[in-house]
Amino acid sequence: QVQLVESGGGLVQAGGSLRLPCAASGRSFRRYAMGWFRQAPGKEREFAAAISWTGSITYYADSVKGRFTISRDGANTVGLQMNSLEPEDTAAYYCAADAGTAQAMRDMSARVDYWGQGTQVTVSS
Repeated sequence: QVQLVESGGGLVQAGGSLRLPCAASGRSFRRYAMGWFRQAPGKEREFAAAISWTGSITYYADSVKGRFTISRDGANTVGLQMNSLEPEDTAAYYCAADAGTAQAMRDMSARVDYWGQGTQVTVSS
């Protein structure tokens, strides 16, 4: 059974940092792009960051560029380092894996193959 499990969410003050790891299991994700999406209350799910299966190509939403960093540690682990957090970053964060490209994940042009269950990040002002 394929699972993506996120952790690391929590409550943090504005300007603080959090790291969200995601561990995938049930198959090899060696040739899968992986990424992070987020969904704030009352809003649609939006793209945050993606990384290619090689780890050499990354994409970020404009709203997080320069503050968030996505990385891979092996085929089945992806992390999201979030710095300089703002109240607007408050959302449920979801790990994703897809057999397509990281660019397609950024463009949300195709249905994502696998999703995690989400982890809540709350940034207080």
